[in-house]
Amino acid sequence: MRNRSVTYSSEATFQALSDPTRRAVLDLLCRGAQPAGKIAASFPVSRPAISRHLRQLRKARLVVEHRSGRHRLYQLNPAPLKAVDSWLQHYRRFWEINLTNLKNFVESEYARESDLKK
Repeated sequence: MRNRSVTYSSEATFQALSDPTRRAVLDLLCRGAQPAGKIAASFPVSRPAISRHLRQLRKARLVVEHRSGRHRLYQLNPAPLKAVDSWLQHYRRFWEINLTNLKNFVESEYARESDLKK
C-alpha cells in the first residue's frame, strides 16, 4: 500500500479484531515494539500466516511498521481502539444499569424473605 493514503475505518478495526490470532498479536505488542520474526516465533502458525495477520492489522491502522535495516518492527497504535471503546461504552452502561437493578432486586428479595422468617 505504498504511496496510497489509507482512510481509517472502524469497520476495518472490528474486522481485524475478529480474529483471535490478531488479538494475540496486539496483546504481544502491548509490551513494546517487536520485530516481525519475533512475533512470528511466538505463534504456532507459519511466518506467512503471521505476515498476513500483520498486513490486516496495518490496514486497520492498529499497528505501525517501522523499518530498521533489514528488520521490520511493529508497534501497537491504540488510536483506532478508541472507536471500539466508544462503541462498547453503550453496552457497558446497559450492563451496569441491568446488573445494578438485579442486585437491588436480589437484595430486596433476600431482605423480604429474611423478614418473613422472623
